[in-house]
Parts: sequence; C-alpha cells; structure tokens
Amino acid sequence: MPELPEVETVARGLQRELAGRRILGITLGKTDFIDNPEALESELPGRTIARVERYGKFLLLRLGVVEGTNTSDGEAALLVHLGMTGMLIPKAVRELQAKHTHVVMLLDDGRELRYIDPRRFGRMAYLAGKVLSGELQRFGADPLEVSLEEFARRIQGRKARIKALLLDQSVLRGVGNIYADESLWKAKIHPARLGGRLKQAEVKALYTALQKILRKAILLRGSSISDFRDAQGLPGEYQQHHRAYGREGKPCFRCKTALRRMMVAGRSSYFCPHCQRAPRLRKRTGELKRRMKRNAKK
Repeated sequence: MPELPEVETVARGLQRELAGRRILGITLGKTDFIDNPEALESELPGRTIARVERYGKFLLLRLGVVEGTNTSDGEAALLVHLGMTGMLIPKAVRELQAKHTHVVMLLDDGRELRYIDPRRFGRMAYLAGKVLSGELQRFGADPLEVSLEEFARRIQGRKARIKALLLDQSVLRGVGNIYADESLWKAKIHPARLGGRLKQAEVKALYTALQKILRKAILLRGSSISDFRDAQGLPGEYQQHHRAYGREGKPCFRCKTALRRMMVAGRSSYFCPHCQRAPRLRKRTGELKRRMKRNAKK
C-alpha cells in the first residue's frame, strides 16, 4: 500500500492541480469503500477544495464552505486512503473513464477528479467538526515532524518489537513495510529487537535514517512496486534505491552477506543477518527454574 512518500507525492501533485477548484457535482459507482456515500453526494457539491495535504497514509482534501450558506459543522475534509490499487487523478471530461472508476467529481474548470480502484481496499469519507478532529487524533506523530526526544519516548517506552512500533500508526503515522525495513537496515537494527531495549545511540541512528530515507523517497516520488502512480499517472523511482526491502537472497550492499526474510508483526521483514544482529534470547528465570526443579525430582 502507498506509504508516506507515495501519499506525499500524490498530495503535492493534487495540491498543484486542485487548490481553489470548486466541486460542481459528484457521481458514484460502487460505494463499499465509502463510509457514508450519501454524505458525499449532499456535502461535496458547491464546496471549494481549499488545499490538499497528507496526513499519515491518508490524503486530506480540506474543503471550504458552500457559497451563500451558513454551514456550522466546522472544518470539513474529504479523507481518502488509496488502499493497494487506488488512484485519485484529474482528467478532462472528454477523456474516456478507465475501468473501475468509482467516484467522479465534476470541477469548475471543466475537468473531473476521478477515483479509480480495481480492488477497492481503500477508504473515502466526508468528515467535519469533532468527527474530523477525533479521526485525526487516533494517529501518532508525523515522522518528518517529530523531535528526536519525542521519537525516543515513543520507541523506548514500549515493549513491542521495533518493526511493529514503526508500523503502528498510533506511534508514528505514515511508515509502512518498505520504509521500516529500509530504515532499520540503514541504522543496523534487527527488526525483532524490542523498542524498550534500544540504546540511545541506536534510537538516534534510526531517527536519522528514517527521516533521511523518507525525504529522499519523496524527492524520487516514492516507490512503485506494482500499482502506485502519482497524480499524473507516473510511477515513482525510489524502488531503484532499495537496500533491504524485497531483496531476500541478494548480497547486502555493506557486507555482501545474503539478505534474509522473516515475519515480524505479521509482515515480511528483510534484513542483513550480519549487519543487523538478532536479539539475544533472555532466559526466563521464574517458570524455567521451577520446571528444572520438578524434573530433577522425577
């Protein structure tokens, strides 16, 4: 699924294309990925797209009020998650609609903003006021905005494995499998290490690696592994710079050891067994000693 760099790439492209445009009407196809289809049909027409921004792995189309009304529902936005195969792209009305086009928003400049998604694993929702703020508060800090001190607190204060923490959207919003593996490889940290047992120097190395990799990936318009395309329908280029993700059996760029794959937090994790040392197994003292005593008496 698109992660922070890919969503940021799409958001920047849509911001250039859509900021200030007014939605004249909306046509819906299949709606099983939309929270409340009726809300889109009733609330979007007449609203201006004030700006488009990224929030974690979500796109937020911030909306203005309808001209001539006294809307009192507070700040409003259209929240979009692209899922595995989703695309949000402006097209001229005369262009034929692609298969699996499920949402079409007519704009005041004669174009249409189309949401295309063959698998419909994404999400779309009109949110306003307290509902919008409550939705956004569910997520953790942005990894490009969080301070080192806050990053360390969120990582070292937890007993979960570091890979799981990086993927936990309530800890950091926007990081997914690709950039977690890439950052852990860069920082030489095994994905199964516990966050609470990382040394301060390791936390700083991970913080630096994560921010550096995310920023470089944004410059290269994200990673196109299979389906990702930006707001112009073009693929990203960062997949050409992957050092760990998807490279099982290939030599490590640092030490030439063959990279391995293991499951951590239910996800495939790629790492170097030499550069990223596995955590040592700590003996369980209590129950283990009791079992040894019972066995000795038999």
